[in-house]
This record gives sequence, structure tokens and C-alpha cells, in this order.
Amino acid sequence: MPYSADVRIHRAKLEEIDAAYGIVSEYYEAVSVLVRDDRIAFEQEYFVDGAGLWLATAEDEVIGCIGLHRLSHLKDGAEVKRLYVRTAYRGQGVAEALLQTLEDYATEQGYKALYLDSKKDLMPAIRFYRRHGYAPCSRYNDNPQATIFMRKELH
Repeated sequence: MPYSADVRIHRAKLEEIDAAYGIVSEYYEAVSVLVRDDRIAFEQEYFVDGAGLWLATAEDEVIGCIGLHRLSHLKDGAEVKRLYVRTAYRGQGVAEALLQTLEDYATEQGYKALYLDSKKDLMPAIRFYRRHGYAPCSRYNDNPQATIFMRKELH
């Protein structure tokens, strides 16, 4: 389902860090993330070249996000992080639009593959990623909470 024309997707600018960190903090609570970036690490991870955090907004309210993290140990690889859409906006194509925007950027940046990790209690997310071309792969990080690892080749 295409997302509403009232929803805007854009790469967060540094002056939007409060809103970006706010929606990511909401994500942390929603999926019970224990290992969290503090604000300084968040800025250093997402507000640099080759990475980013995209926001979905509706009527100037942030309703969702997705992040791209560089993976220095995997040549030409980056990691999808923090995909989240507020409950009231789910099922409207916002997550698909966020993921597509991130994948387009990753391709432009020259990444050849995208990775992600998740956990077994997030099966709707796992099914979402499978529908979008992500397949199981071996563990690529030391995230103690992650039990599922996935990868997608970019073209």
C-alpha cells in the first residue's frame, strides 16, 4: 500500500537531532532494546557521511525512522538499524518507504550489501524484511540481544 501523500521521508539534519533521538528512544522502548546509544554516540553514528537516519513525518510530527550504520569490518557493507513506525501509522506503507529510501541511499553510496540483526520476538519485522529481499546470514556482529541476522545484496 502506498503511503499517504501527507507523509514525508527525509534524511535527518543535525539540527533535527532532538526529534531524531526522540523517535529512536521511542523505538528502544517499543522493542525492549537494552543496549542503547547515548546521544553523543547516536550523533557520531548517524550524522556522518555514508550513514544516516531518515525520518517519516506527518503534519510536522515525527512518526517513524530508519537508520543506516557503516560496517567498517565488512567491505562495501552497511547495517539497517532502528526501523520503527508509530502504531497509528502502521499498515500504510511508511515502513516500506523508509526502507526503500535507505536502500536507494546505500546504493548511491556504493554499498554492495545491507545487513541487519533482530530477535525472535520481533517476527513481524523478520517477515517484513524477508518480503523485501533479506535472507538469513551468519552472525556479523557481537550484539548480545540479536538472535537473527539477515543480509540483502544491492544492485
